[in-house]
Amino acid sequence: MGRWEPDARGRLQRAALDLYVERGFDETTVQDIADRVGVTERTFFRYFADKREVLFDGSERLVNGVVDGVKNATDAMPLTRVVSAFAGMGEFFDERKSWSAQRARVVTATPGLMERELLKLSTMGVAIAAVLEEQGVDAHEAALAADLGVAVFHRAFQRWVVDESATFSACVRATSDELQAAVRKA
Repeated sequence: MGRWEPDARGRLQRAALDLYVERGFDETTVQDIADRVGVTERTFFRYFADKREVLFDGSERLVNGVVDGVKNATDAMPLTRVVSAFAGMGEFFDERKSWSAQRARVVTATPGLMERELLKLSTMGVAIAAVLEEQGVDAHEAALAADLGVAVFHRAFQRWVVDESATFSACVRATSDELQAAVRKA
């Protein structure tokens, strides 16, 4: 494949993930990724700041989708709004299931990537809390609903990537139900 073929970004992402799975994240260089696609290292850097960003590309779209979902949710309960917003991202995730499952394995196996993943989750929580506050929710309650919603998302995602037949939305709803049941037992 040459550098003039279409979808260089997508080809670089697929090649990077394949290499991360085959060799490990730390053992894969940007040059390895570029070579696999048949482009220069410089071409790689036109699309990604570094080799980690290949795995976190799309995070902004996720955060924006969830924030919009919270803004448009009609339920009075802040946590229910947040969970509904995550469940509403089902199509975003379901069309990427294979990629997401492989990505999750690479991230889990690499401490530096786990740190980046946790930072992403924290940033998402802050954005969700800000929207809830804009909607008149008390700051403490907004932060708590955002944190719990992000925890539901994180656990639902972990469930979804290992269950081949599950949809993302179903995993979010099941995890939310488990949280509610646990709270009732407390």
